[in-house]
Amino acid sequence: MKFAIALFSPPHAPSSRRALRFAQAVVDGGHEIVRLFFYQDGVHSASASIVAPQDELDAAAEWRSFVSGRQLDGVVCIAAALRRGVLNDEEARRYERNAANLERPWELSGLGQLHEAAQLADRLICFGGN
Repeated sequence: MKFAIALFSPPHAPSSRRALRFAQAVVDGGHEIVRLFFYQDGVHSASASIVAPQDELDAAAEWRSFVSGRQLDGVVCIAAALRRGVLNDEEARRYERNAANLERPWELSGLGQLHEAAQLADRLICFGGN
């Protein structure tokens, strides 16, 4: 089965951890993830600036490791990312900011990527949000 997964909550939220465990179970179960889409506060999971307390799960680091280790399509909504200060090198230069905090394996793109993922997948599963 093909899944598209959308995450709307920040890395410290329980729904982010549930999304990560669900995504891991999908792949371990022999299914396919056509796209992971990070939207609203979910974009913080892609930020290289997130530092988790030592006694808590570093969900952002686990997401990064999972996406890069499985070579998944990890897309971060560009509008939500810009609004929250999550920038790649190109956007940092464009908006004359002195630092970027979005690195590989993440890719900035538009909301159309979520729509396309929903069309390609058998199921769209969403975690978090209001």
